Amino acid sequence: MFLSLFSQNPAAAVAVALGFVVGIVLHEAAHAYSAYKLGDDTAYRAGRVTLNPASHLDVLGTLMLLMAGFGWGKPTPVMPSKLRGGIFGPVAVAFAGPLSNLIIVAICAALFLLPPFQSGYLLIIVVAVAFVNALLFVFNLIPIPPLDGAKVIFPFLPRTLDSFVDFMNQYGPIILFGLIILSFVIPGFSPFGFILSLIRPLLNLFGLPSIF
Repeated sequence: MFLSLFSQNPAAAVAVALGFVVGIVLHEAAHAYSAYKLGDDTAYRAGRVTLNPASHLDVLGTLMLLMAGFGWGKPTPVMPSKLRGGIFGPVAVAFAGPLSNLIIVAICAALFLLPPFQSGYLLIIVVAVAFVNALLFVFNLIPIPPLDGAKVIFPFLPRTLDSFVDFMNQYGPIILFGLIILSFVIPGFSPFGFILSLIRPLLNLFGLPSIF
């Protein structure tokens, strides 16, 4: 995806790459910082409460991002038993990641109001960074482990669904990977197509155009 975009529009590709780096770094740093503030210093001691990209970017995840258009950062280590707030502690830490991506979209919307960011390459950067972070916000809230959406929703499910939760925690990563692969190998079939359908309304809600 990235390489194809780079061959067609290098400027836009660099802006998209910037959006992913900023989004992934702040996403993981938000997990680490929120956990630290809630009493778990595991990520802090691992050097994850930082905006240094080297601390959050995963080599394989970055390569997959460049080659296939999807990737990941290093998982932030969190020990729920150390968090304050009972059930809401882990939920708050999980939601902090997607929330950081939404805040980036809001910052891009504020920059878009300034004349220098309404044309030229600055416009491309603002729109690309906003688009990528809107994508990260929506995608990470899908309730399939290990995505944050599962950690936000599963704690509130009734006990009668414990077997379902256990099943998803065990097989969720496989299911997620399978759905992603299907989106690439079966023409016209995209299980995650609804994600892209949500990005444009989200950007429009913030007054941002969608040119990707």
